[in-house]
Amino acid sequence: MEKTTQLRFLNRQYAGVRNYVLEQRFLPRWAVIVIDLSICLFSYVITLAFLRSIPIDTFNVLTAVERAGLILGVQLLCFALFKTYSGIIRHSTFTDVYRLALAIGSAFLIIVIGNYAYLNFTGEQVFINTGILLYSFLSLTSLIAFRIVVKEVYRYLSTTASQNSKKRILVFGVNDQSIGIAQSLLSDANSPYRPVAFLSTIEKGHNYKIMDMPILRLSDTLEGSLKNFKKKYGVNGLLLVGDALSVPEKNSIVEKTFAAGLEVYNTFMPEKWNKLSDVHLKIAPLQIEDLLDRDPIETEVEAISKDLEGKTILVTGGAGSIGSELAKQIAAFKPKKLIVLDNAESALHKIDLYLTNNFPDLDFQCYLADVTSKGRMHGIFAKFKFDVVYHAAAYKHVPMIETHPREGIRTNTIGTRILAELASEYKCERFVMVSTDKAVNPSNVMGATKRAAEMYVQALQQMPGIKTKFITTRFGNVLGSNGSVIPFFKEQIKNGGPVTVTHKDIIRYFMTIQEACQLVLQAGTMGKGGEIFVFDMGKPVRILDMAERMIKLSGLKPYEDIPIEITGLRKGEKLYEELLNDGENTLPTYHPKIMVSGVRKYEYDYVCSALDELDIMINKVGKKKAIIKQLKLLVPEFVSQNSVYCELDKAKGEKVLNGSKVKK
Repeated sequence: MEKTTQLRFLNRQYAGVRNYVLEQRFLPRWAVIVIDLSICLFSYVITLAFLRSIPIDTFNVLTAVERAGLILGVQLLCFALFKTYSGIIRHSTFTDVYRLALAIGSAFLIIVIGNYAYLNFTGEQVFINTGILLYSFLSLTSLIAFRIVVKEVYRYLSTTASQNSKKRILVFGVNDQSIGIAQSLLSDANSPYRPVAFLSTIEKGHNYKIMDMPILRLSDTLEGSLKNFKKKYGVNGLLLVGDALSVPEKNSIVEKTFAAGLEVYNTFMPEKWNKLSDVHLKIAPLQIEDLLDRDPIETEVEAISKDLEGKTILVTGGAGSIGSELAKQIAAFKPKKLIVLDNAESALHKIDLYLTNNFPDLDFQCYLADVTSKGRMHGIFAKFKFDVVYHAAAYKHVPMIETHPREGIRTNTIGTRILAELASEYKCERFVMVSTDKAVNPSNVMGATKRAAEMYVQALQQMPGIKTKFITTRFGNVLGSNGSVIPFFKEQIKNGGPVTVTHKDIIRYFMTIQEACQLVLQAGTMGKGGEIFVFDMGKPVRILDMAERMIKLSGLKPYEDIPIEITGLRKGEKLYEELLNDGENTLPTYHPKIMVSGVRKYEYDYVCSALDELDIMINKVGKKKAIIKQLKLLVPEFVSQNSVYCELDKAKGEKVLNGSKVKK
């Protein structure tokens, strides 16, 4: 009992001293000089003691005290000359050692040269050369040793002070990148991570150590290995470095890491960092985007650049997820002028600031305007006479447009018609429309409004004298966009759940914003006019699986820490999305991620007549069902699901578009 009390007392004293040392600010420069001169004096005293212990002639021109004063004076001059005091002792580097070596070496040369000069004039020496050499060696060694001791003691104290709060991690891989990251984490007192071992899949080398950390070999039973390592080393997580692993390999490791009760972290390759000291800022929990099994997308940058450089370009919906990314990517291709148009003031201001800060030489303007205002759009087109239009303005939230069909039709369909007509009138080279997979055999109003817009630009393309190339791009859900399921799930997890999934079997295609916009730009260069380009979205993802994995990536357990609730399909929601309408098929293009859809052709006059009727209906008082009924006549494949409009499908009858209205 007495021994335990003593240990506790000693631990408290140690903690007090440790905290006092760590809380001290850097030593002032005069203090560093005093310490260094004291070490030099000590080295000279040791040198004198050594010289007196051996039979060697000494000189008595100056007393020992006077010689010590002369040496320290010369040494002080050299310290000042090479600024050895400018470094921080506990953060000493090779540069500091180099300065010390120059200062000691210079002092040695000055004293030796002075000694020989005095000898030539008087025939006597002040110092013994052997003594000066021994002093220089002892002083340099002592100064370096002092700095190493201070640095290591400080590192040890800072490590023990925070080791209980640091996450103990395993670093995957034994290469220059992983070793460099581990070294940086160990030397960074502010890092919340402490590497304790390396993981290797290679047979050789697992009996060695790096930086006193063992190299652990992963066996075929990865989950069992990780559980053993967790128990033996008390680790909290696994750090994956860069993209050394393929997505399937990463998925396999991640799943087994979760099963072992460990967290998973990810970081970029060191060459992508600004400073190596910021390594802990570059480490973050693995994101769900990193685990989607999809090949990277490559685009023909030179072809896109040639197509856009020096052009006057309009991006509608330029403050939205897709539109803003399009504007950022287009800005890099040096257009003659870029116009970013949106009716969302705050978001438009944000993209304005971004372009100003990141592209100071870009000639651009942000316009606060609505694509449904025909007069306003006419004025903008007349002023700039655009070469290329990227039309991304749209309302996209399915439940919201199901409830407010007038606004969906006004913006998504009529707005597209206004812009397409102006593009044709002012002879734009290309009009690239951003569509959605929800326009394929639409089950909701939003999808039907986008399909109607597709039909109009396709029909307009067939009219005689049309010089503008109307190109439609169609893809699925975009990761991280406004309203995307991933930020929605993240917010639910952050708030403690529950995470809500509409159906246990619902699946979706996903693509990053950057990739989607790259393909939009690529398709814009490929189009000849009238095509619908369909993007290869990779493998569909089960939303329930995504929710479970996101909870695990947050370090929590699904159904235990965070509940998951099945809420039922929302209005107009499908279990799965399609990329082709009934009767459409695709043909490959030279780009492996872009296909062109074979499309049905519609009579321009008929589509215009239907849109005129819709335009009248959405601007006068009337029931929403009458508007949706007219929309279903225009878009015959529009069959409502889980919606109040389902009853209208039973009454379509003869009013559905017949063969006389469709060109085969």
